[in-house]
Amino acid sequence: MTEQRITARKNPLLQQVRKLLNSRKEREATGLFVADGTKLLQEAIRWYPGLDTVILSDGVDAEVPEHVRVIRVPGDVMESISPMQTPQGALFLCRLPMNKAFTPKPGMLILDGIQDPGNLGTILRTADALEIPVVLLEGCADPYSHKVVRASMGAVFRNQPVQTTWENLQGACKTQNIPIGVTALTDRAKDLRNADLKNMAVVIGSEGQGVRREILENADAELIIPMNPRCESLNAAVAATIVMWEMTEK
Repeated sequence: MTEQRITARKNPLLQQVRKLLNSRKEREATGLFVADGTKLLQEAIRWYPGLDTVILSDGVDAEVPEHVRVIRVPGDVMESISPMQTPQGALFLCRLPMNKAFTPKPGMLILDGIQDPGNLGTILRTADALEIPVVLLEGCADPYSHKVVRASMGAVFRNQPVQTTWENLQGACKTQNIPIGVTALTDRAKDLRNADLKNMAVVIGSEGQGVRREILENADAELIIPMNPRCESLNAAVAATIVMWEMTEK
C-alpha cells in the first residue's frame, strides 16, 4: 500500500471533500460520498466494495485494501476538512452504488419525506438489524450524506436503500397485490397490532407533516400506534422502529 502525503489545505482533493460534505448535487454529479470516523471506516472496509480513497491523520492507521488510495495529512489539515468537532483522524470517499431497481416486497417500510438525517440514519440502522427492506420516496434526506451515514452506523454499507417515486411504488404494489398501509392520526386508523404488517407496505410520513395527502387518500389502510392519549405523536424513527418490530412479530 502506497501513501500520498498532502499538507496544503487548498489541495484539490481536500477541496472536493469539502464540496462533497456540503452538497447533494456534488455527490450525485461526481458519484462520490464522504464518511468520517475510524469505526465507520472499518465497516466500509468490511462491507462496501465502493471504498475509493482513505484520508488518515498522522498517527492513525488502518488495514486498507491494496486497491484503495491512501492519503496522509497532518492533524490540523484533518481538522480543516472533517465535519466532526473532534475528528477521529479518518475520513474516506466512497463511490455511490448503482441505483437499484425497485421491486415491491411484502413487509417493507416506505419513507415519505423523512428529512432529518438522524431519523433517517436510525431507521436504516434498525431496518438493517431486523432485515426489513426500506424504500425512500421523494423528499427524504440523502442517505449518503455524512450525517445519515454516521447515524446509520454503517448500515448503508451493508444494505443500500432503494429510492423510487410514489407513482411507481403505488403501481408496483397494485400489480403484486401488496396492500399499502399508512401511519396516521385519524379517527379511521386501526390499531397496527391487529394488522397483517408482514404482508403490507407501510408508509412512515415526514416529521412535521406526516404522510402526504396523496398517499393517505390512496392507501388501503390507515394504521395507528396505540399510545397514551396525552401524547400527541412519536418521533419518526421511533414510530418506524415499532412498525418494523411488528412486521417481524406477525
